[in-house]
Amino acid sequence: MLVHICCSVDSHFFLERLQHEYPEEKLLGFFYDPNIHPYSEYKLRLLDVERSCKRLGIELIEGDYDVEDWMSAVRGLEHEPEKGSRCEVCFDKRFEVSGHKALELGEDKFTTTLLVSPLKSQEQLKNSGEEFSKKHDVEFIYLDYRTNGGTQLQSTVSKEEQLYRQNYCGCLYGLNMQRDSQEKLADELMMPLDARVLPGSVDERLEFYEHRIELEELNQKYKIVKQKFLNYRQLSGRLLFGRTVVPSFFLHYSTIDREKAQGRVEFSQGGVHYLNRNEVRLIDLSTFNELANSSFKSVKELIFSPLSIEKELIVRSKLTQNSYDLSAMVVIDKLLDGKITVELKSTQYEDTKENLITLD
Repeated sequence: MLVHICCSVDSHFFLERLQHEYPEEKLLGFFYDPNIHPYSEYKLRLLDVERSCKRLGIELIEGDYDVEDWMSAVRGLEHEPEKGSRCEVCFDKRFEVSGHKALELGEDKFTTTLLVSPLKSQEQLKNSGEEFSKKHDVEFIYLDYRTNGGTQLQSTVSKEEQLYRQNYCGCLYGLNMQRDSQEKLADELMMPLDARVLPGSVDERLEFYEHRIELEELNQKYKIVKQKFLNYRQLSGRLLFGRTVVPSFFLHYSTIDREKAQGRVEFSQGGVHYLNRNEVRLIDLSTFNELANSSFKSVKELIFSPLSIEKELIVRSKLTQNSYDLSAMVVIDKLLDGKITVELKSTQYEDTKENLITLD
């Protein structure tokens, strides 16, 4: 039997039940989910499914990440709600590919772990699967593992196995609507131009779960715990001397009121120049290099090849001696004459992230 797999939280419990109810059936996992966005989130879910299937002794194959085809299929349905027409088209697309894969491999049955998801319509899933079965010589196995306490048991299994528990279905349209309803920033869709791994980002979670697998390969016991923290995203920023825009680099957690500050340097001390407005500080590149133990030759080089956020925050700490400081700190090549204008759009928000605690 070919089993279409969407994520480890749904698949681990579902596959365990299948192994129990179909002991003579060889199960073959098929990860085909071009709806998942961004790609780093796709890689993260695949990583955890690979771990799960390995623990269950189930072979897994990966389908194509043909996200362009998927987006073409749902075009015009971007604003449909969860469990609406877009989901129906999404299921049809994934079932068609999964069903053809079953036929290609000589399997006479297929099913999907989506059936166990409490966020999906079982009726939609059943209709999509059975519609494909009518057209092709392959049986769709409909299973209801959600009733009679199944959803609660699934949650228990996912916690015991310390599976990656994503907090949105997968596609960017559903994610945007979910974050809008929560009045939260859809930071999963924000990718920095400098390719840094930002706190609380999907890329950070991917690194986290890759490290988890490394610990398991070393037989190191661990626990995953969550922590709350103040997250930050810079949306845009620039600095002008007079009317001239100059290369500038805003340190993480830089904020100003009303997205614009104008003033002049009130005084300077040790390569740090203090504006007379909005707590803005300009830092000479030479001073930044000294504090960061770096050797950037220009601010442009710093912009395109910055330090990690962790190292950058160490520099901020040295400049402020205050863990709660949100003042705008801007690195420049050198101070120029003229009125200074700082334009910055940024946001700070409460967030959660996961930490690994290794156990003795």
